[in-house]
Amino acid sequence: MTNSTSTSPAVRAGRREWTALGVLMLPLLLVSMDVSVLYFAVPAISADLEPTGTQQLWIFDVYAFVLAGLLMTMGSLGDRVGHRRLLLTGAVAFGTASLVAAYANSAETLIAARTVLGVGGATLMPSTMAMLRTMFTDPGQRAKAIGLWSGVMTAGIALGSVMSGVLVEHFWWGSVFLVNLPAMALLLVLGPLLLPEAGNRAAGRFDLPSVPLSMAAVLPVVYGLKEIASEGWNVRYVVPVAVGLLFAALFVHRQRTCASPMISPDLFRGRGFGPAVALNLVSAFGVMGSAYFTTQYLQSVLGKSALEAALWALLPSVPIGAAAPVATGLVRKGVDRAHVVTAGFVIAVSGFGLLALAGTDAMWLVLASCAVLAVGSVVVMSQIMDLAMGAAPVERAGAASSLMETGSEFGGALGMAVLGSVGTAIYRHGIPATAPGPARETLGGALAVADRVPGLATAAREAFTDGMQGAAVTGAVLLAGAAVLAAVTLRRAGVHERTRERTRGRTDGTPDRPSALGRSGEA
Repeated sequence: MTNSTSTSPAVRAGRREWTALGVLMLPLLLVSMDVSVLYFAVPAISADLEPTGTQQLWIFDVYAFVLAGLLMTMGSLGDRVGHRRLLLTGAVAFGTASLVAAYANSAETLIAARTVLGVGGATLMPSTMAMLRTMFTDPGQRAKAIGLWSGVMTAGIALGSVMSGVLVEHFWWGSVFLVNLPAMALLLVLGPLLLPEAGNRAAGRFDLPSVPLSMAAVLPVVYGLKEIASEGWNVRYVVPVAVGLLFAALFVHRQRTCASPMISPDLFRGRGFGPAVALNLVSAFGVMGSAYFTTQYLQSVLGKSALEAALWALLPSVPIGAAAPVATGLVRKGVDRAHVVTAGFVIAVSGFGLLALAGTDAMWLVLASCAVLAVGSVVVMSQIMDLAMGAAPVERAGAASSLMETGSEFGGALGMAVLGSVGTAIYRHGIPATAPGPARETLGGALAVADRVPGLATAAREAFTDGMQGAAVTGAVLLAGAAVLAAVTLRRAGVHERTRERTRGRTDGTPDRPSALGRSGEA
């Protein structure tokens, strides 16, 4: 295992590294797809396995919960044992669990398989990013690779639901898991040949007490925020959030005082790393907060079937592929990264602005708003991730990546909770007081009882659209604040990086000594 340090020379990657990148994108795509792959499979699973209501919720949610809870643990573990080793181990676990899930004959077996899938996913996600940091030491090439990483991650979530609908319609529900097997087999064959090993033998002992602390910090908060988004503010969901925040404080204290912390406080001394974590969280807030409304809008307001809605939702993903390369090209041409990130947030604000204008029959406007939001978010995420990974030393790439991805989980859950609560409050205000109880809770509840109350369906659709507009205005205000924050906090880091690149004055492959941990850009 190579003992990589932050003083290794930056050398341009060749064909081997770019081929390896393609191999790494396969597990990343599948891990992101598994977040949404059960969207259309749940009815078939329910008919076949007959799970209880609680079991059905666990079948759907346990993967994301385990994934979020173990990201920091696996990222830190990979820094110590080697990211290739952890990646291949995770691929075995992911593939095996996929096979078990495909042929599960009980709800308990499927829940257990989905749990192991979450464990495997938690090993794969930070390992892929850490491997990029190892393979692409040239700043420009690293930025391009991370841009591709961001695009694949975003596209995978959208593709998962569509693939689920297509497979369930033509095969059986287990087929949504079997598609993982060829990719994992390819990774196990080509990974040892193409992927370099990277780790740090001097990283110290793995701090076991930090593992339960990190999980106790992440899981209750993510659970509480997701429940608040779907059920509304209730003490049953606020308490888990408060408990999680308490454990988060204990986790931070442990990292500050432990001799060998899971997440080294030194990471935040890298210029731009702390702001990158915060801005990444806000960007995920916007993406998931808007998706909470747009998916319901396509199905419940416009009356599209689930598969139709998923197919239409793919349309906004088309311009995503160009967003990250354009942003990277601007930075490479000398545009301050702070300006590019700020522009990304402004574009996302424009997306929320379009969403705020949508009425009850405005599919194309809603799709356009989704596309603009996605482009702005990918611009932000690709540049922020590159800044964070460049500010982190190679031997801590796994911890840095896992921290960014955990922040995305928090941001997404927070976006659904906050914007969902705003939209729900406006929705309830727009529903007649005489409407049945379920109609005052959700649009789906209103449509279910609409035949009992004349005009209720129209009123509910209008109320939901009003709520979506209010949430969009709220999201626009928050992202506008993030744009100002980016302009202020990243300006010094961006100027320093641009100055260093001009000083280097070449990208011809001549080795160059990277900057130290306390500098922006490459470490």
